[in-house]
Amino acid sequence: MRFSLFLLLAIIYLTGCNSGGDKLPVLGFKTTEVREVNGQQVIDSVDYTVPGFTFIDQDSNTVNAATLQNKIYVADFFFTSCPSICPKMMKEMLRVSDKYKNDNRIVLLSFSIDPARDTVARLKEYCGKLGIVDSKQWHLLTGNKDSIYSLAKQYLVSAAEDPDAPGGHIHSGNFILIDTQKRIRGYYDGTKEESVTKLMKDMDLLLNEK
Repeated sequence: MRFSLFLLLAIIYLTGCNSGGDKLPVLGFKTTEVREVNGQQVIDSVDYTVPGFTFIDQDSNTVNAATLQNKIYVADFFFTSCPSICPKMMKEMLRVSDKYKNDNRIVLLSFSIDPARDTVARLKEYCGKLGIVDSKQWHLLTGNKDSIYSLAKQYLVSAAEDPDAPGGHIHSGNFILIDTQKRIRGYYDGTKEESVTKLMKDMDLLLNEK
């Protein structure tokens, strides 16, 4: 709880420091790297980026860094048997999918936090129920549980098993906007229509960012 509150405060702080004009903020904690310029070592400040990953989608296709090359994408975490926020999140993500279905610059990623049950076959069936028609753009992903939970932390959101929670898992309801450089550019409440509308406005802004 304390860690989640710290992250929330940090994100709010960073948003306030970086926002302005018509350009989205870059979120996350900056790191430093040492490089050589004209024979001298220079310390640079580097934006936080989400690391690479490899998972399998509902069509048994491998989704990795190559899939996301030169794309902006929206990520979220869910599970098919979720009885609480996931149905609303998927409904809102469908709105995003419908708007950008003909735009090959956009990718949508939904990571299952219950991969033991959310097999490829189950994800495919779930897609049919949701009405997802373009599986080349919207990938529902499964894979190693520990890797998925670790990745959630890299996106600075929560995902965990909890026997006392509805469905046995807890997870963030955020949609996370990532740019072509794998930087986090925004968090949006995937259960609220107005927040997802803001996401789509920000996606348009990001697509035209120079």
